[in-house]
Amino acid sequence: MRAISALIALTAFSAVAIAADGPSSKQAAGTMILAANTQMPHQGKVLSTVDASIYTYIEVSEGGKTVWLAAPTVAVKKGDTVGYDDGAVMTNFYSKSLNRTFDAVIFVGKAVVIK
Repeated sequence: MRAISALIALTAFSAVAIAADGPSSKQAAGTMILAANTQMPHQGKVLSTVDASIYTYIEVSEGGKTVWLAAPTVAVKKGDTVGYDDGAVMTNFYSKSLNRTFDAVIFVGKAVVIK
C-alpha cells in the first residue's frame, strides 16, 4: 500500500515537472535540446532500454555504477549518452508491465539524449 501511495505521488510530481518544463511556442527546438542538456545534473551511457506503458526504463552507466531509470517515454538506444534529473528511488520495485523486479529504479521527471 505504501508503494502504491508513493507511485501515485511520484506520478503527480512527474506530471507537474513535465508541464512546468514544457517549451513555449517561441523557443526553437535546437535551443531546447541545448538547454536541457546543460541543466541535467546527471549523465551516463545507455547500456540497455525497455519501453513499457508510459515509461522508458533505461539502464545507465554513470561514474562506474550501473543504475536503472524510469523516465517518461523517450527515444533512446544503447550507446547513447543521456542526461537526467534527480528522482525518487524505489527499491525492490516490481513492474507489472515488464513482469520484473528491479533492485532499484530511479523515477525521473525527464531524461534527454545528449548529442
